[in-house]
Amino acid sequence: MPTYVKPRRKKKADLLFAATCGAGLEELVAGEIRAQGGRNTLINPGAVSWEGSLEAGYRMCLWSRFASRILLQIARFDAPDTDTLYRQAGRIDWDEHFSGKTTFAVFSTITDSPISHSKYAALRVKDAIVDQFRSRTSRRPDVDAARPGVRFNLHLRGEQATLAVDLSGESLHRRGYRTMSVEAPLKETLAAGIVHFAGFTPDFPADAVLLDPMCGSGTLLIEAAMVYGDVAPGLQRKSFGFLAWNRHDPVLWEKLVSEAVQREEEGLERPWPLIIGYDADPHAVKAARQNIESAGLEEKIQVSQRQLAFLERPHKNGMVLINPPYGERLSDREEIKYLYRCIGRKIGQELYDWQIGFFAANPDLIGSLKMEWQDSYRLYNGPIKCKLHSGIARHNEIISSARPDPVPPDPAMEGLDFANRLVKNYTSLRPWAEREDITCFRVYDADMPEYNFAVDLYEEWVHVQEYAPPSTVDGKIAHHRLQTGLSAIRHTLDIPPSRVFIKTRRVQKGKKQYQKQAAGGKLFEVREQQCRFLVNFTDYLDTGLFLDHRSTRAMLGALARGKTFLNLFGYTGSATVHALMHNATATTTVDASATYLQRARANFALNGFGGPQHKTIEQDCIKWLEHCRERFALIFVDPPTFSNDRHRKTTFTVQEDHQQLLRLCMQRLSRDGLLVFSTNFRKFSLADSLEEEFDVREITAATIPEDFKKNPRIHRCWEFRNRPDII
Repeated sequence: MPTYVKPRRKKKADLLFAATCGAGLEELVAGEIRAQGGRNTLINPGAVSWEGSLEAGYRMCLWSRFASRILLQIARFDAPDTDTLYRQAGRIDWDEHFSGKTTFAVFSTITDSPISHSKYAALRVKDAIVDQFRSRTSRRPDVDAARPGVRFNLHLRGEQATLAVDLSGESLHRRGYRTMSVEAPLKETLAAGIVHFAGFTPDFPADAVLLDPMCGSGTLLIEAAMVYGDVAPGLQRKSFGFLAWNRHDPVLWEKLVSEAVQREEEGLERPWPLIIGYDADPHAVKAARQNIESAGLEEKIQVSQRQLAFLERPHKNGMVLINPPYGERLSDREEIKYLYRCIGRKIGQELYDWQIGFFAANPDLIGSLKMEWQDSYRLYNGPIKCKLHSGIARHNEIISSARPDPVPPDPAMEGLDFANRLVKNYTSLRPWAEREDITCFRVYDADMPEYNFAVDLYEEWVHVQEYAPPSTVDGKIAHHRLQTGLSAIRHTLDIPPSRVFIKTRRVQKGKKQYQKQAAGGKLFEVREQQCRFLVNFTDYLDTGLFLDHRSTRAMLGALARGKTFLNLFGYTGSATVHALMHNATATTTVDASATYLQRARANFALNGFGGPQHKTIEQDCIKWLEHCRERFALIFVDPPTFSNDRHRKTTFTVQEDHQQLLRLCMQRLSRDGLLVFSTNFRKFSLADSLEEEFDVREITAATIPEDFKKNPRIHRCWEFRNRPDII
């Protein structure tokens, strides 16, 4: 009797898949495919094709962190025109893939095809499917482009058409945990790529810290936590494209889900590093917390509201991930540049020796960080070209700004009396400046009639303002004295000519008020105690930082802690920066000049402040006050002596208009609030009626800093409070 030989089971043929992804993530997707059992990967821009079993396709849907869609090929044929496309699509047995009761949709992409209209191509395939069902069953399935039960993908490359069923359904970046969002959030797949390229892995030390100081809605933190906890990205998704597919294997899928659940439970039980996120925007913090809770990671990730300015080192070792704002508008790019500068400074001072992953859309600004990178990876956030830079932060020590050492004047030099006076003034002020940590101060102010100018030291730069000589003084003599004075300044303060800037102050009225003096445009960074400011020595008469208001700014900062602050005629926002540095809860800076407010926002960014609770408003201050309904605990009003606006056809003079201005301001002051009013108009007289209506106290003497004591009328300043008996 012949021996029975059991026939060999025929091995199932491999299925053909394609995984789509964002540009720059292709290699990562190919690695995932191989890890999940796929074979023969072929990488193309934005897609990876491969062969494997249905299980490998399911695993990619469940475990891929970087892919957008998983497509299973069901047909491939030549399609030189839409009629051929229709006929070939009609030959596919669509009953094999879905029933007539299931909604469907067809989406198409085209590359160098004679069929040029993607939507029409998809329509012809849809017609072929519908016509086949109608001819067989007399019923047609419904199309649902928004949420189809089964989604088919048509790709035309040249004359070749590929039809695939989309196993993923919705894009795989939709993990299912995002319940709240912020403006321009990172896609989860891109965030996972950033985490990977930055070097964060499951082997990250459990005794270290992962920090995102600008965390937005928390996407980077959540994706990193899912990597560390071995959490399958697709585990929380409520639907996949294959669930309504006729060839779906539910037993296989349930097995894979059970395996993923077990791996997650084991991952959550292991020791974890501290994962921290900060953001200046309270809405973003709320969104991040909700998303973290939705992801089931609220015990693993801590998020709180904090300004970049207050970033501190939370632990010896760690990694920092940063996705700063992009600044796509030209007006925002200046602000972003100084934000980058602040980020570089804070990391160098607080997070040195940490790993850095910095995701930037502004390659021309990356130099503002002043860091050395070990690796860079080109990625795309939608259509925006970006780069992920990684490296180790170097220590950037806090170096006090150098003050010049005066050089004794040459006894034979011209202008010896002026040089001696300059050295005397500087030597007298220097101990005070060092004690108070002041690096910008006035060292000379027309002390000698024949040298009629002011000399201000801004760290390593000197700003000279010549007071225009009267008509009785010969112009040649005045010019010679100025040149003599400049020579003495350069010699005694040991300042090179390139760091000395000269302007002439003249009485200006009407349209000449605040006109540009030059078109240099360069901004220099200077310190004022803990604050930093951008100054311009060339374009306007004023630099953007009034030195005589230094004490006033410090006073306002101390008063602003925990309060709402309004800065009217806010100029470049220097008073607001002091309020921010002392933790004002919310600030509003109002000015009619877009140029000044742009500088104000740049100053905020330079110091590490942002968020919607700190507003800048471009509007005439009086008109804004007439419509404002908010109340503020602290108000600073420092109007110009005179201004006009030809666009708005308004004119303001502080003497004539201060009563209306201050009454409107007091309507916006809280019951127990304080208003500080200041003016540089030498002939100003405060209206008696205001002192009858409000509790008014002049505080001028307390606001004149040491370097302006010789000129006590440089400005005047008052405190205004509501009278308890009038409220």
